[in-house]
Amino acid sequence: MFIKTVYISGFTPQTAKPLVHLASQYVSDIYLEYQNRKINVKSIMGILSLGSMKDEMTLTAKGLDEYEAIKAIGAALEQTEIRPA
Repeated sequence: MFIKTVYISGFTPQTAKPLVHLASQYVSDIYLEYQNRKINVKSIMGILSLGSMKDEMTLTAKGLDEYEAIKAIGAALEQTEIRPA
């Protein structure tokens, strides 16, 4: 299992969709964990349930390509930010 702490600056449908698409390319189970909540990164509804919160979360992956998944998704999350409409 690989673990990385990431700072999340919120999600909108426009920022969640590419993240879910990226995560779906990996066979590993990939989750964001925050305050006893575990969200599947491959689920757009799960990602959107996090809303616009800005905080540190734990990104975990377990599976055959866990290292590659954490590396790519961690980088994508670091670039994700909410922009005013």
